[in-house]
Amino acid sequence: MHYYKSNKYYFINKFDTNNIDKQDKNTIIIYRNYSEKKIDKLLILKIKNYCKKRKIKFYLSNNIKLAINLSLDGAYIPSFNKDFNHLSFSYKKKFKIIGSAHNLKEIRTKEIQKVEKIFISSLFKKNKNYLGINKFKLISKLTMKKIVVLGGISEKNIHKLNLLDNLEFAGISYFE
Repeated sequence: MHYYKSNKYYFINKFDTNNIDKQDKNTIIIYRNYSEKKIDKLLILKIKNYCKKRKIKFYLSNNIKLAINLSLDGAYIPSFNKDFNHLSFSYKKKFKIIGSAHNLKEIRTKEIQKVEKIFISSLFKKNKNYLGINKFKLISKLTMKKIVVLGGISEKNIHKLNLLDNLEFAGISYFE
């Protein structure tokens, strides 16, 4: 199933070892659970330690300060987060900050937030942010940041990523 050599980003909202065990070393786990009001630091540490044993990188979504304090591999800034407070934080050189965007305005916000990579959605998933391949190509040329494909990636359409200049992708259902 996982023949892909570039980085892949797998969004999880619960700790399920069965799904994590299926991933290879090129998969980066991003924990995001927006439904919980209180952050479960013990759960995050549990996921971190499990991923570390499997040599899989682990990022936390929407809480850069906590990701730095827990010595995670990185943090993910969702498109709705327009905050710039993290720019004053100090962190290790290996710590990565990535983020997502749906349009040019959000891309510019992510550039100001100094993310290393921008996840642009949605390539295949037909929702309100649907772009399709042509619009995706156009919008991805509007930034010098590395681009990650997000939205609706499946076994049926993964070969279409070869039509793009970028081979990194992110998702949920593809990995389960």
